[in-house]
Amino acid sequence: MASSTATPAGSTRVIEEHETIAVRFAGDSGDGMQLAGNQFTNASAIFGNDICTFPDFPAEIRAPAGTLAGVSGFQVNFSSRDIHTPGDQIQALLAMNPAALKTNVADLDSGGILIVNADAFTQANLNKAGYESNPLEDGSLDGYRLFKIPIDTLNREAVAESGLSGRSVGRCKNFFALGMVCWLYDRPLEPTLAWVDEKFARNPAVADANKRTLRAGFDFCDTVEMFTTSYRVPKAKIAPGRYRKLTGNEAIAMGLIAAAQQAGSPLFYASYPITPASDILHELSRRRNFGVKTFQAEDEIAAMSAVIGAAFCGALAATGTSGPGLDLKGEAIGLAVMTELPMVIVNVQRGGPSTGLPTKTEQSDLLHAIYGRHGECPLVVLAPATSADCFTMAFEAIRLAVRYMTPVILLTDGYLANGAEPWRIPDVADLPKIQIHRAKPNGEFQPYARDDHLARPWALPGTPGMEHRIGGLEKEDLTGDVCYDPQNHEKMTRLRAQKIAGVTRDIPPLEVDGPASGELLVVGWGSTYGAIISAIQRCRSKGLTVSNVHIRHMNPLPADLGDILGRFDRVLVPELNSGHLRMRLRADYLIDAIGLNKIQGKPFMISEIEQCITELLGS
Repeated sequence: MASSTATPAGSTRVIEEHETIAVRFAGDSGDGMQLAGNQFTNASAIFGNDICTFPDFPAEIRAPAGTLAGVSGFQVNFSSRDIHTPGDQIQALLAMNPAALKTNVADLDSGGILIVNADAFTQANLNKAGYESNPLEDGSLDGYRLFKIPIDTLNREAVAESGLSGRSVGRCKNFFALGMVCWLYDRPLEPTLAWVDEKFARNPAVADANKRTLRAGFDFCDTVEMFTTSYRVPKAKIAPGRYRKLTGNEAIAMGLIAAAQQAGSPLFYASYPITPASDILHELSRRRNFGVKTFQAEDEIAAMSAVIGAAFCGALAATGTSGPGLDLKGEAIGLAVMTELPMVIVNVQRGGPSTGLPTKTEQSDLLHAIYGRHGECPLVVLAPATSADCFTMAFEAIRLAVRYMTPVILLTDGYLANGAEPWRIPDVADLPKIQIHRAKPNGEFQPYARDDHLARPWALPGTPGMEHRIGGLEKEDLTGDVCYDPQNHEKMTRLRAQKIAGVTRDIPPLEVDGPASGELLVVGWGSTYGAIISAIQRCRSKGLTVSNVHIRHMNPLPADLGDILGRFDRVLVPELNSGHLRMRLRADYLIDAIGLNKIQGKPFMISEIEQCITELLGS
């Protein structure tokens, strides 16, 4: 839908309304694309749109400027309806140099808006990006609405009177670009102007320069004749409540804090910095007002061992890492299972093996989380579905860890960790209570006596009459003494396994989206939720009948899963790995699950799952 409105100068421009638009900012890692994308996201959220973002970082910390390896991107999808992904194809691309153009232009819709920083298309930069000719001149971009803007030059003119150094002036150009995109999509400048004032309160010259160039970019589009159309996405209809934008890592930190507050216990978080999990440590370190204690360890083994020590002393303890760090924590996690102490291990998955793809997303640690320790070493594994769901599942991880006296692994990934969406802030009164039952002296203390959930007592060290042995050697049933008896080892092994299997009593029934039985069920877990549910909605709009169930409790699996699987002719399992959940479903339920597997360091596109569903139902 398009309408016309008069500009202040009296000319007429067209404003087109769209339901959903996806925009990507792309440039060198030093061009400030993450910051520009975040500020555009904030403006869209304040405006009232539903949003979903996908930051894409380069893997190398200091890749050579202008190279393909150094490209940084930020995609934001904003809509007047409920959305679940950052979008498939993008409707607009801002490319700050040739490398950014080359690595991102394939995702731009035919006829989409392409804004490039023409100043950056020098022969040297074209060579770095592998261009044999200048794409701005050779006709290769004729399928797009191309706007060649000298952003470097215009930014320098906008901040000429700032007194900043040439290098500092160059750092402002992302705000000129942001001002242009804000004009193009009818976004208010006020949220960004307020952020600049707060961020650079101690450096007025930098604040003034950024505000000048932001307004200059906006005014440039408003005055030049090349921009005759702008685009507007109306406000979304959102359930009443108080909202804020947050990433998955921020949500995990808040979920852990909320659980600790509900339990009335201090939270201890030990971690070794690792991409993409480090932001959990950063966020928690700022929350000392909630009694949070953070410890940056010298390595992953020390972080895991510190968490075990904190749990032994009665604190709610957690640690965070990514795949390589989970490898290193493995032996100490086994010690945690043997001692049967409650703690949470957050694994923000990334592409592997080894260092692999440190800034790219993957779901390839599921089997590692469930089975990846020596000996019989069972524990609980959970997986949130969205960035906002990370709050709920972090809270759930603490609840189950305390209830069953067990370590819990919480599996997220880079897509959930860095992506942002609106989160409805819950009422504290609606959060579940977490009851911590400390062991109290009552006759002869038996550290491995068990309650009706097979959980052993949580005894605080130093309590008279409750002295007991702790460590990794096998424990004698009830007494906890070191015991090498074969029958006792088998008994304790089976008890630990039965305890974890019994967690199913605390797992709510699965919700089947769609018919309760039929021809095709799509089973997902983790961050595939958004693409799956969006693909299913598209298929249903074409008259296809398909159902979906999304699993958040990965070990043990929900008790009703087998019955649900048995009611469908075929089961499709989309995963960002080689088929981990599919293997588990085949082994446990003897069904011939079909896999849709992607291992590219990128999340699923909606169209990929939609096409697979369509082909299966068509066959």
